[in-house]
Amino acid sequence: MFVVDETIVSDDFAIHCFKCDINKCKGACCIHGDAGAPLNKEELPILEKILPEVEPFLTKQGKEAIKKYGAWVQISDDEYVTPLAESSECAYVYFSDNNIAMCAIEKAWSFRLIEFRKPISCHLYPARITQFKNFIAINYHQWSICQEAVINGESKDIKLYEFLKEPFIRKFGINWYNKLLSSIRKRK
Repeated sequence: MFVVDETIVSDDFAIHCFKCDINKCKGACCIHGDAGAPLNKEELPILEKILPEVEPFLTKQGKEAIKKYGAWVQISDDEYVTPLAESSECAYVYFSDNNIAMCAIEKAWSFRLIEFRKPISCHLYPARITQFKNFIAINYHQWSICQEAVINGESKDIKLYEFLKEPFIRKFGINWYNKLLSSIRKRK
């Protein structure tokens, strides 16, 4: 593992290759699972605020789910997720002409209608963050639906830490990412 400031990063990020291949997986991570995308408490009011700009991109089922459950759902004392539509995909999903599950929040962001790109847990996937009392653990969530991303990453020799550079910097900052790079290079 790598210790960077108050984070502990799994060795998996320096060992395993990964690069999303959305044309093959069709955005499966947004439509499968038993709960919506994990949300930070700070993201809850943001989702409520941006909803009018995101709503035009939502599916009918997504709009109905948000109307029924709200912009987010609390699943335990301190756990929040995006709501799910009845067909089990994230309520913020829309489908492209190629039937690829895409993020309506990110679409509104790409049109510069909002400044929030998407929930950080989505941007960081397949990294999963667990907050403990004195540190943050960052682990690689291996899921069979991402096998094409592993194959794609291996063919291009793109390690997880490289694939996740932008979201890592978004979450932890450039100095943290440079420390992670330094730690990884020292091990080689």
